[in-house]
Amino acid sequence: MKFISTKEAPTAIGPYSQSVVANGMIFTSGQIPMNEKGEIVADDVVNQAHQVMKNLFYVLEASHAYFNDVIKTTIYLTNMDDFDKVNEVYSHYFGHHKPARSTVAVKTLPKNVLIEIDCIALANTDYSV
Repeated sequence: MKFISTKEAPTAIGPYSQSVVANGMIFTSGQIPMNEKGEIVADDVVNQAHQVMKNLFYVLEASHAYFNDVIKTTIYLTNMDDFDKVNEVYSHYFGHHKPARSTVAVKTLPKNVLIEIDCIALANTDYSV
């Protein structure tokens, strides 16, 4: 097992890693719309979703993977009325690649953000632990 971190994405705000590589798989922690300086970006779900996807990109990249390696995502939304807006942003980053996905409505998220996403991806076989 290898714990991964990158300065391109915000540091963990609790006792956890940005991602863990184990048995050929990458497990990312949930990413919220915080930039690398630890600042929450925007008040709207579209811009927050873009920041979350950028954070996921950087965490995956530090783990030697990319969006086309993702096999499962989980999206947490504080308002399911934002579902269609988030789908548009999500589709922009995943394109034709369509990993399995769950979307869950939650009462609140850390720092009162509107969205959080985590994912599971295949690790590069040369890098997996």
